[in-house]
Amino acid sequence: MIENQESFNQARFNQTLALFDAANSEDPNLDEGQPKELLYSQRMSDMIARFAPDASEAAQLAVRAQHIQRWKVPRNTYPMTREGYHAWRTGLYTFQADAAGELMRQAGYDDAMIERVKKAVSKRGIKSNPETQLLEDIADLVFIEYYMLGFASSKPDYDEEKWLEIIRKTWNKMSKSAQAYALSGKIKLPEPLVPLITKAISQ
Repeated sequence: MIENQESFNQARFNQTLALFDAANSEDPNLDEGQPKELLYSQRMSDMIARFAPDASEAAQLAVRAQHIQRWKVPRNTYPMTREGYHAWRTGLYTFQADAAGELMRQAGYDDAMIERVKKAVSKRGIKSNPETQLLEDIADLVFIEYYMLGFASSKPDYDEEKWLEIIRKTWNKMSKSAQAYALSGKIKLPEPLVPLITKAISQ
């Protein structure tokens, strides 16, 4: 359900999602036989429908655009250092926000709505802006359900302490309601990692 039904334009909303999907369909990387970021964006939309079915229009657009055309800003275009990683993340957030904003403008959205979506996609105001926090919650829930186990498998050199640190960082970025949702049985936890998750969040 979208708030403020009087100003909500279903055709414009659907057109924007279609534009986001078309952009992500160009991803040359595949996941389960689909363009990787297209599948990711659809999982994000599915998760917000499950976790926050009454989310705002801006939040629903932002979660669909969270990784828009992410492959166009590869990690190796920045120095392979800790500082380079943070610079890459900042540059990536800005790129994704701008890409989403441009497609929204094509669909006829005004500057105010575009700015709300860009603020969330660029991760501005986590813990203070509700739409940014909701996007963070959805991204973390999607990571836990779909990607955490694969990420663990790709990092065989990480010891238990490193994994506890990663899980705690993810957990601490989530709102209390998202944390409760993750433990409610409404998402599928990565079974081999449940003991580590339990240990991480209980300390």
